[in-house]
Amino acid sequence: MPEPHTPHSTISSIVRILENKGFVDHKTYGRTHANFFLIRKKDYTKFSLKKLVGNYFEGSMNELVSFLVKENDISLKALSQITNQLHQDK
Repeated sequence: MPEPHTPHSTISSIVRILENKGFVDHKTYGRTHANFFLIRKKDYTKFSLKKLVGNYFEGSMNELVSFLVKENDISLKALSQITNQLHQDK
């Protein structure tokens, strides 16, 4: 990792939290731990997005999209392209 180096105790604490939440696990080899993921990135992304929408947009994906358009994080043209792509994928 680049300077400044994160203290080992900080990394260890974060990994322990993720382990308690069921996101990662480890195997022990002597005094060494090899960590590995228990869930796929796609599953975690879905979980995180649902939590974000629930906490900040009253559980409404429509509210999230409306916010993104209003804040110019996504243009109406891009939104239209996404909608068209979704219709083609059905």
